[in-house]
Amino acid sequence: MQTLEKTHPKLQELKTRLAEVNDIESAASLLYWDQATYMPPGGAAARGRQIATLRHIAHTKFTNPEIGQLLEDLRDYQAECDYNSDEASLIRIARHDYDRSVKIPPDFTARFSQHSAECYEAWAKARPENNFKAIAPFLEKTLEFSREMANYFPGYDHIADPLIDESDYGMNAQSVRVLFAQLRQQLVPIVAAISSQPLADASCLHQYFPESEQLAFSLKVIQKLGYDFNRGRQDKTLHPFMTKFSTGDVRITTRVRDNDLNEGLFSTIHETGHALYEQGIAQKFEASPLAGGTSSGIHESQSRLWENLVGRSRNFWQFFYPQLQAAFPNQFQQVPLETFYRAINKVERSLIRTDADEVTYNLHVMIRFDLELALLEDKLAVKDLPAAWNERYNSDLGIVPKNDTNGVLQDVHWYGGMVGGMFQGYTLGNLMSAQFFEAALKAHADIPSQIEQGNFNLLHDWLKQNIYQHGRKYTAAELIEQATGKPLSIDPFISYIKQKFGQLYVL
Repeated sequence: MQTLEKTHPKLQELKTRLAEVNDIESAASLLYWDQATYMPPGGAAARGRQIATLRHIAHTKFTNPEIGQLLEDLRDYQAECDYNSDEASLIRIARHDYDRSVKIPPDFTARFSQHSAECYEAWAKARPENNFKAIAPFLEKTLEFSREMANYFPGYDHIADPLIDESDYGMNAQSVRVLFAQLRQQLVPIVAAISSQPLADASCLHQYFPESEQLAFSLKVIQKLGYDFNRGRQDKTLHPFMTKFSTGDVRITTRVRDNDLNEGLFSTIHETGHALYEQGIAQKFEASPLAGGTSSGIHESQSRLWENLVGRSRNFWQFFYPQLQAAFPNQFQQVPLETFYRAINKVERSLIRTDADEVTYNLHVMIRFDLELALLEDKLAVKDLPAAWNERYNSDLGIVPKNDTNGVLQDVHWYGGMVGGMFQGYTLGNLMSAQFFEAALKAHADIPSQIEQGNFNLLHDWLKQNIYQHGRKYTAAELIEQATGKPLSIDPFISYIKQKFGQLYVL
């Protein structure tokens, strides 16, 4: 960004102010990471206050009218720059964020941050106790906050639109509903066809796997994928997540069960996909609004690409299965690769979203999306949410949770953030992951053979070149068009599902 800075020093002043805001927000994120990993329970009340204080300071500094004036002063200079330039992109994205943030009162940010911290702790206690009644008052308050947030952006067609736009810019409730309807129409008959067949034998995944040995194997895998431990680390948590404090500090968390190899291993690969994205952002964007993922859908596309299109592929396990057998000889020495491959790709109507297979996963997302729209529309009361949840699982997947722990309490999103605006990103990410992978294969047809040899550089480099390095320079729609040559479509994903699972099952 040196050219414009030499001509217009106000850009440097803007960058300095934005970096200060970024540092405060990163400090708040570090406190959240600690809360979700190592903080003793007794610190919960104070932690909520501390995070709220930092969020309030960051919001106040960012919405300072002096930043607005700097952006206004730079408007003409932005017009002189090429749209794709770093300079124009920084000003454009900063203005978008500023225009949105000035509509949100600083006290709202502080109030909601403190509530979110308290709600998370209440959920962490309520979930294992199967106690929805204990968390319901917190969720009702979260719903109030979510509506209040939406109402800071008048003129929407649906109350969820401002919340969706925050996570997936350019999308709204109607566009997501249309996309989901198209996808559901394709998926339902595939799920029905597979469900009519005998279930794959996945018993090999449910033996005893010591936690330390699971973690050790997972670390070897993600190092091979390209996760840089000089700029990251992994820890355990209740609900796995990735967080970034700088391009030099991108951390992941995981959850391990000693009787389920599937969960810990693939959660780790999933969060690594998020981290590879953040570690791949151009260093020159550090501490600026450009240094982040451009949307929740794009971010999720990277976690799902590495977890599913790579991590659950036959090519991947041609390389890693002998190493897994060596790590767990008693469990896998007598298990053929094909049996293991079918086990990790078992299609089954299940209760837990994060454990769901590639075919049924999006149905889980659609249920949550529809329920949160109903909550926001005031068509569904929080007290009736468990019953509505169970009814949808029965109608959509033919199963009913035996308890709320494995039902309405299973996901952290409503209990650590807003109601609305997040779940759609998971399915958007699935669609995008297939479209990106298809484009990568067109550019480098030997990627599958490279993966089979344990070489992930070709794929990783393509993703860095076409997605990672750009950070937030481009919108999701722009990035998809540039990287794949066409707008977002369900076709690559459906084609991938039919090809892969058509080989595993008789479709």
